[in-house]
Amino acid sequence: MAKNCNHNAPPIGPNSARRWFLQQCGVGLGTAALAQLLGPRAASAAPDPLAAKTPHFPPKAKNVIFLFMAGAPSHLEMLDYKPELARFNGTLPPASLLKDYRAAFIDPNSRLLGPVFDFKQHGESGAWVSELMPHFASIVDDVTIVKSMVTDAFNHAPAQIFMNTGSQQFGRPSMGSWASYGLGSENRNLPTFIVFSSGSKGPSGGSGNWSSGYLPTVHEGVMFRTSGDPVLYLSNPPGVDDQAQRDTLDTLNSLNQRQFDVMGDPDIATRINSYELAFRMQKSAPELMDLKNEPQHVLDLYGAKPGEPSFANNCLLARRMVERGVRFVQLYHEAWDQHGGLRSGLQKNCQDTDQACAALVKDLKARGLLEDTIVIWGGEFGRTPMVQGDGDDGRDHHPNAFTMWMAGGGFKPGVVHGQSDELGFNVAEGKVHVHDLHATILHQLGFDHERFTYRFQGLDARLTGVEPASVVREIIT
Repeated sequence: MAKNCNHNAPPIGPNSARRWFLQQCGVGLGTAALAQLLGPRAASAAPDPLAAKTPHFPPKAKNVIFLFMAGAPSHLEMLDYKPELARFNGTLPPASLLKDYRAAFIDPNSRLLGPVFDFKQHGESGAWVSELMPHFASIVDDVTIVKSMVTDAFNHAPAQIFMNTGSQQFGRPSMGSWASYGLGSENRNLPTFIVFSSGSKGPSGGSGNWSSGYLPTVHEGVMFRTSGDPVLYLSNPPGVDDQAQRDTLDTLNSLNQRQFDVMGDPDIATRINSYELAFRMQKSAPELMDLKNEPQHVLDLYGAKPGEPSFANNCLLARRMVERGVRFVQLYHEAWDQHGGLRSGLQKNCQDTDQACAALVKDLKARGLLEDTIVIWGGEFGRTPMVQGDGDDGRDHHPNAFTMWMAGGGFKPGVVHGQSDELGFNVAEGKVHVHDLHATILHQLGFDHERFTYRFQGLDARLTGVEPASVVREIIT
């Protein structure tokens, strides 16, 4: 056991003891002079961690809605039409294609499976869209479709974490947290980053997908429920009225402020802000979540039904949130992992999501909100051109090529970027890595991704990591 367990005790030796005295006891000449200069301002109020901030350059967008199709939808059945894959259905893929290929669960030598749904071209852009997505087909001229996405991970949890945080390791800040940290708040009555979840289960990566990581915890995504209190324990318990709650918070904030004056710990400022936000949300959140005030034609547009939790309701709530200044809204719909039941699973998923996704873009556009709101749709990776199992009704995980789409916020409408090869196996043109997507989103929010950093463990950490990443300028105005 160490002889000196008191970390505040002076170290041994005359020189080191003198340094300890000047640093720790607060009576050094520098400390005395500083206190004299500052006077009554020495004990300043804790800084506001959500104060509005100015990005590096004028942004194209100020809000983001990320429609996260967790589980990884099959690009080959939805947005990436491959007639050659249909032609070679039931045959083995070329041996050269599978060299050094890794799959999650299947033998890479499984036979090819052609697209199991019909495709048609739509809009002036002539984009190919599956029969599964008739509502999306009506907005193809308002979106950018990227058919050349690639990722580094091929299992759900690490791939979801990677798509959201730029790292496969838990504990890194999510894109929503970076947006909150960089831009601050436009509405002091709601969190800057809100999360919803629908479908058969939550995302495999759990809350790590919306973690604030090493950023201040005030930038953490806040999970909202779609029934009861939006956030657990938001309502006061019986016997506690608003005035009693206010008096309690005033006392608590006073104690926290005293501690901040002594320690200067930014986590204390976060704590004060969180308590105050929770108090304001007791009135703002219930009003926000009440869809009964929406006109019937809007509810019909989304397929939303007040009081019945659904992805459609969450899409409508997302519009209401960006309308009120929430910076980042993320909607998870976890149901897309079709290792089997490909046909029935995709039909169910698209029935649950297609109308509402298209309605969100139409509604934002009609209200003049799409111009400065980015809508992103996609999952963590794609699906294999080869069939999984002995039948013809499943696909495995596939990181080499998949499809996402974006709308609004300075993304070019009616554009199809990149393409996969004739079998949908590898990217053939216009590759977009997940880090490139992050760099592009940050650019549209007004940030140079290389300069948008946070000092952590001696490093200037950033969303796009240390590997090269580029803004995909071909898809932005």
